[in-house]
Amino acid sequence: MRKLLPLLSTNPHGGGRSALTCRFRCGDACFHEVPNTSDNEYVGDVIAGVLSRRSALRAAAVVTVASAAGGAVVLGGAPEAVARPGKPGTPGKVDGARGLRFAAVAPNTADQVTVPAGYAQNVVIRWGEPILRGTPAFDSEKQTAKAQAGQFGYNNDFLSLLPLRGEHHRQVLVANHEYTDEVLMFRGYDSENPTREQVEIAWAAHGLSVVVVQEEHRSGKLTPVTRHHLNRRLHTTSEFELTGPAAGSDLVKTSADPEGRTVLGTLNNCAGGTTPWGTTLHGEENFNQYFAFGSSATDKRYGVGTGASERKWERFDKRFDLRQEPNEVHRQGWVVELDPYDPDSTPRKRTALGRFKHEAAQPRLTEDGRPVVYMGDDERFDYFYKFVSSKRMKKGGSRSAREHNLTLLDEGTLYVAKLTGDSPAAQIDGTGKLPNDGEFDGSGQWIPLATAGADGAVSHVPGMTAEEVFVFTRLAGDKVGATKMDRPEDVEPSPRSGRVYVALTNNSNRGKAGYAPADEANPRNSNKHGQILELAEHWDDPASDGFAWRLFLVAGDPNDPATYFAGFPKEKVSPISCPDNVAFDPHGNLWISTDGNQLGSHDGLFGVATHGERRGELKQFLTVPRGAETCGPIIQDRRVLVAVQHPGELDGASVENPKSEWPDGPGKIVRPAVVSVWRTDGRDIGV
Repeated sequence: MRKLLPLLSTNPHGGGRSALTCRFRCGDACFHEVPNTSDNEYVGDVIAGVLSRRSALRAAAVVTVASAAGGAVVLGGAPEAVARPGKPGTPGKVDGARGLRFAAVAPNTADQVTVPAGYAQNVVIRWGEPILRGTPAFDSEKQTAKAQAGQFGYNNDFLSLLPLRGEHHRQVLVANHEYTDEVLMFRGYDSENPTREQVEIAWAAHGLSVVVVQEEHRSGKLTPVTRHHLNRRLHTTSEFELTGPAAGSDLVKTSADPEGRTVLGTLNNCAGGTTPWGTTLHGEENFNQYFAFGSSATDKRYGVGTGASERKWERFDKRFDLRQEPNEVHRQGWVVELDPYDPDSTPRKRTALGRFKHEAAQPRLTEDGRPVVYMGDDERFDYFYKFVSSKRMKKGGSRSAREHNLTLLDEGTLYVAKLTGDSPAAQIDGTGKLPNDGEFDGSGQWIPLATAGADGAVSHVPGMTAEEVFVFTRLAGDKVGATKMDRPEDVEPSPRSGRVYVALTNNSNRGKAGYAPADEANPRNSNKHGQILELAEHWDDPASDGFAWRLFLVAGDPNDPATYFAGFPKEKVSPISCPDNVAFDPHGNLWISTDGNQLGSHDGLFGVATHGERRGELKQFLTVPRGAETCGPIIQDRRVLVAVQHPGELDGASVENPKSEWPDGPGKIVRPAVVSVWRTDGRDIGV
């Protein structure tokens, strides 16, 4: 028996995360009571336990689910041999699926971005680099809120690259700024007594950045175009418009906004999406941690604490004190839509997409042109959703088409997912032993929650108004019996096959006393490494009310029999732990970034074939520096972009005691940044 890889950490916060990450990123969510106390079914790991030779063959077979309304098919494929390493310094001739022909990066703990042989990289933009006219150069010892409001924000997560017509070799980069690490930003930071200036700098470091970037013609290098007229910073005091069915509701009115339509700020933007009509979507995730003194049952369901907040913002603005402004928290937790091509536009919070901890929002069009947005609620035991618009996208770049398309996400139906296994409950014993049919799979149903239209909204949930469904979407999911899932994070529909891939990061509480027992959708107890769920809508129709599901990948040490890689030989794949963000390359491969690796290596970016004879072939493309997380992957023909988030975020770290020297070396403050990677011979990535 081959030896398993060592665990990186025994951190009780879960995964490979440091306590510092848990503290600033999600407000120590793992140390608080799980917000979902409903008795709905629970999805964690989908395939686990000992995979016999028979099970590996069966798990790669066809899964078909039929219904009176239609059917869906999720296909597997037979594997072939995996890559041979190339020569040092060159890509070499490396076998693999098209787009994955690079020598896999070995697991490592180097304090750098490590890329395959024959690839180069550059830091595109760092925290604090000026992007607006009149903004001073970054100086960490003399930072001000005014300067930060014109500089690239902190802890970059989701990235989008959009074309810029009329400007040769330029693109528009849009970035989320999820949260701030005050102990890594301010020398001598006192967490019990932050200063107003420190708080206002942190406010300005949250939010979104829009910056035009210049391509180097002979490489994949990108550099920011400072002072471009499209460059923009949106932060905690910027204005955002509430639109859709909850706009103007009594549930979102405050003393500062008695109309309930104008919100200051966007908080904790994690992953997102890029729309076919040229806008970007941004998911407000762990917004609960910024608010103090929550007291209502809905506050509790959303994880809002009853005491002071970590950052103490309530001392400097009453909107963060729920004793004074109980509805302010209802104005966070939405999907924000931004038009990067209009620097004067007001970004819109789309209430028809529901309110929860949005990890992502990625659209797909129906055959008749209606957008369908898939979304995950990143919390242990919470749900997976989709929104189906009732309006069709208009093609073209005319003003009328753009104005129409900016209304697409205000009208339609919001759904939540319920998954059902196809084996008798008696065959699921909690050990991961396969049921008699040799695989874990099943069918799914989309349960309608509410429908928003031009003339108003209708609830489909007994006992809740439409406004309540959209503002308290988690409670609506509880009421209709949605399936509990293991932190559904990024969700991505394949632009080639239409199948939808859901990153489920981890949930070590699975199977513990007081939590849901095993069922076919979660047969492996204590899910430390996460998995990727694959589903196919009935008749490949994203507006369908049903789907087939199966597990595409069960993460962990390939030497562990509880892991699975779509039937591909496990001795020929890279170890992976805690999948987070996902994206597709031009060849249809799924790329996965990780957050919280427990296998002795730093987090990284992986590519995996989703179709053909090499389906399940998974290879590591890069790793990130000490303490960092890999975020926001973009895979183009000639470059890969990643957001290197929270480098140096390790226990005991501070400005005075840095735990990383990235990206600028010894004696320099640690700075989150965006990195571009390309082939040194100028050819396409992985071919």
